[in-house]
Amino acid sequence: MEAHEYLLKHSQEFSEKYPGKYIAVVKERVVAASRSAMVAFKEAKEKFPKGEIAIFYMPTDEETVTLL
Repeated sequence: MEAHEYLLKHSQEFSEKYPGKYIAVVKERVVAASRSAMVAFKEAKEKFPKGEIAIFYMPTDEETVTLL
């Protein structure tokens, strides 16, 4: 599964767990989370130096648009 597919599958869970944070995903696993994309990336790179790292921002409730 691609990182974006993994994110879509678990988006509700991640939105509740990581609001306002950047998450780093490696092989269908959140390996770091931070308010800074660079910090999340660096933490993930330390844990998985050869892994492919995807960074996603999880918006807060205030940042999320709800369609009626």
